[in-house]
Amino acid sequence: MSMHVRWLDERRREHYHKLAKKEGYRSRASFKIMQIDDHFNIFRRGNSIVDLGASPGGWLQVARERVGASGVVIGVDLKPIKPIKGVTTIVGDITDNNTVFELLNKLKGKADIVLSDMAPNVTGCYSIDHARSVYLCMSAVNICNLILKMNGQFVTKVFMGNMFNILMNRLKTHFQSVKIYSPDASRPTSSEVYIISKGFLPSITSDIKCIERPKNENEFYKRGDLL
Repeated sequence: MSMHVRWLDERRREHYHKLAKKEGYRSRASFKIMQIDDHFNIFRRGNSIVDLGASPGGWLQVARERVGASGVVIGVDLKPIKPIKGVTTIVGDITDNNTVFELLNKLKGKADIVLSDMAPNVTGCYSIDHARSVYLCMSAVNICNLILKMNGQFVTKVFMGNMFNILMNRLKTHFQSVKIYSPDASRPTSSEVYIISKGFLPSITSDIKCIERPKNENEFYKRGDLL
């Protein structure tokens, strides 16, 4: 990476970091979901939203603002999330049936939109980190099969890599429209992209056999982008 690119990268990161603090958001990732929504018109007043890997709550704050008082916003994470007015949070693993049952109970139906800003604990070995990122996305797609309404929307983050097309093909079997987007709030040097999928078509079964689950479940840390 050249010094100029590194400088631009840090300037952008610092800008959104300061802006998040100034405007009361918990992470600069708040601006990523704002920009995604501004571009793709994700949120509607009264929507039911589920945010997977929701800690520290930056996406939850934006979702709460944009769906209004009549909407439902629920965040799920392995870590407790500091309370946000009008938002319900669940501490649990999205791959655990008990967490899914609790989520369905709190939804009292199904969600209009599922969000996922989940990321693995990075190891420094990009091929491993990429594979784990894809696995988390596949897990989120499985959750969509259980909690997302017909024609619902799904927004997920993934690290680019050689398994990216596997994920895209999977999404295209479940959604009528699948688009790739990189928000301005993302660092220029970041390998992350966001996939915006619309028009959910649920399948009869749900599985993630094409991506093997890691033997050590603690290798994953479902999280958002901290300040």
